[in-house]
Amino acid sequence: MSAETRPSDVADQSAMTMMEHLREFRTRIVRCALAVAVCAIVAYFFYDQIYNFLTEPFCKAAKNTEQTTCQLYFLDLTSPFATKLRVSGYSGLLLASPVVFYQLWAFIAPALYRKEKRWATAFVGSSVVLFLLGAALAFYSMPAIFTWLAQQAGSAQIQTVVAQYLSLLTVMVVAFGVAFEFPLLLVVLQLLGVVQPATLAQYRRHAIVAIVAVVAIITPGGDPISLMVLSVPLIIFYEMSIFISRIVLRRRETPRQPQAD
Repeated sequence: MSAETRPSDVADQSAMTMMEHLREFRTRIVRCALAVAVCAIVAYFFYDQIYNFLTEPFCKAAKNTEQTTCQLYFLDLTSPFATKLRVSGYSGLLLASPVVFYQLWAFIAPALYRKEKRWATAFVGSSVVLFLLGAALAFYSMPAIFTWLAQQAGSAQIQTVVAQYLSLLTVMVVAFGVAFEFPLLLVVLQLLGVVQPATLAQYRRHAIVAIVAVVAIITPGGDPISLMVLSVPLIIFYEMSIFISRIVLRRRETPRQPQAD
């Protein structure tokens, strides 16, 4: 069987009717929903630990400045419970993400060739790792970012609302995570022939200016620390994507030696 031949069970998959595909899809969606619900319930009982973890960057920043204390505020009586539900829901989605990815992969994989599976596995694995790296960089950069922002208040006292803080934290983490997908996008575009490594190398200076400008837009704080923390890795990733694509394309162009009988 060649590498481009689907496995034998794909013949059975292709014979499935549209209704059977829809039923399988519904089953996997239900499994995903149940996994998220169970994980959210578990997270609900560990809300205090999760909340303390999420507010750790704010508390570290509070120790670095005299303008604020490690004290967050709710605006009304319904906010504490609403925040508890939201944090539990997001935590459940995060904890159940391996199950969700597995169910989606189990639904899609039977229709792929072996080579397509290898590429899909590499792409998904790389994208997850890059997103987690970006999210971790954002989270552990937060104390320095919050310290700088708090220092801009001067002698005024800052009263930070829980909902606003969690929204800012979420936006920053997601923004950094999505931005770290940038090198993967560049590599894919080069492998598909949409852009050439030589072209990216030629317009390197323009790309650096564009990266800094985009980072300044997507980071909600607008502070120089987050600008530097995110711009520098993206510029490094830009150069790495050119290097990786050149190696892969060079190997692809190298003719294979015929095997001796």
